[in-house]
Amino acid sequence: MITNDWLEPMKPEFSKPYYRKLYETVKREYETRRIFPEAKDIFNAFDFTPLSQVKVVILGQDPYHEPGQAHGLSFSVKPGVPAPPSLQNIYQELHDDLGLYIPDNGYLKKWTEQGVLLLNTVLTVRAHEANSHRGIGWEEFTDAAIRALDRQDRPMVFLLFGRPAQQKEGMLRNEKHCILKAPHPSPLSAYRGFFGSKVFSRANRFLEEQGLSPIDWQIENLGGKG
Repeated sequence: MITNDWLEPMKPEFSKPYYRKLYETVKREYETRRIFPEAKDIFNAFDFTPLSQVKVVILGQDPYHEPGQAHGLSFSVKPGVPAPPSLQNIYQELHDDLGLYIPDNGYLKKWTEQGVLLLNTVLTVRAHEANSHRGIGWEEFTDAAIRALDRQDRPMVFLLFGRPAQQKEGMLRNEKHCILKAPHPSPLSAYRGFFGSKVFSRANRFLEEQGLSPIDWQIENLGGKG
């Protein structure tokens, strides 16, 4: 459950008919099937990055659907789990863009601690079935979160990777916010313009122009420095 400053803008959603139906559906799914992430991790994106601290938003789609990967943050995996292909491509672009070394893990909590919200538009998934919880109500819930972000009267960067994320652009009307778009970093589309997009340095440039500290995008090796 959400307990920090996200609760105020999100609380009205919990009493809406769609959310009651979503809650029952997800509860039943966890009781009868293997679902990711673990139930305690569903709202980690909100818990790890309070609304008042958000500087960058990276929208994902639905959680990783193989065992041990998803833990409630878009693109991130648990410590000790190899980086999936999309995250490997993000690391490659960070290397090419900012000269960062490619780490030995895919645990992105360091980003969240600096104000990077790693939000999927769908928060749960059946094991081995990508997009299996699309259309059950999560999109309405995360749209409410995007609207709450859009209402924040301060500079913010939205990184929209791929068509599903870019479909949210119409909800973003705040002139103080910067929207950066690129193809999705998945192996199917990264070569169509994600590589070479320099979205991470561009995001930092915008933050610095607004007098904000840039994001340190370097994820350290769990075994020490690279």
